[in-house]
Amino acid sequence: MLKIKDLYAKVSDSNKEIIKGLNLEINKGEIHVIMGPNGSGKTTLSNVIFNNPKYEITSGEIIFDGEKINDLKTDEIAKKGIFMSFQIPEVIPGITNAEFLKSAKTNITGEKVNLFSFANELEENMEKLDMNKSYINRELNVGFSGGEKKKNEILQMLTLNPKLAILDETDSGLDVDAINTVSKGIKLFKNDDNAVLIITHNTKLIKDLDIDYVHILKDGKIVKTGSKELAKEIEEKGYKEYEN
Repeated sequence: MLKIKDLYAKVSDSNKEIIKGLNLEINKGEIHVIMGPNGSGKTTLSNVIFNNPKYEITSGEIIFDGEKINDLKTDEIAKKGIFMSFQIPEVIPGITNAEFLKSAKTNITGEKVNLFSFANELEENMEKLDMNKSYINRELNVGFSGGEKKKNEILQMLTLNPKLAILDETDSGLDVDAINTVSKGIKLFKNDDNAVLIITHNTKLIKDLDIDYVHILKDGKIVKTGSKELAKEIEEKGYKEYEN
């Protein structure tokens, strides 16, 4: 589904290279986890996949569903079926959750949304995530706690139903209950036809998930790949082995 080949990327308008020869393959039905110390390039990678203009690909390829997406605009990449949750979700006054999701779904599918079935789908997803249904008519993330914002992004993921979901430190700053809700949402989303890439610092979120691969990112490239046991090893020993 996703193939990243010898990718190099830097901060736009500078010579500061952050991604330095990264290779990664994600197939349908898989959950991959990327871990690494601060400054290793984890969040940069997710932004580069989405062609965030703050970064520039200097060489290499990002191929999604057999198509090179290096030069596509961010909204075009989203329409191909890639979703990303933000480490710090955006707050957008004046637009309700329902309006935002309806507009996003219409733009992604290119079809007019049936309001009745859409409302039912939203209510069902919110019930699964133990979310207060009144939140659907609140302004997007306005006045939401950190946990509510992250749950809201999982609601977006379930509703938009992408082919590939990239979760950038969705567990950051969450309490145990919120982490469990996010984990539940990933389980509800995951099937044999989609894939998940989780970027995280710790193992709390992935503890109850069936993980296929864990990758250690260091200095802009993957230096080790293993099973879920690799994450446990990092939890016990830290990243000292990868500091030099």
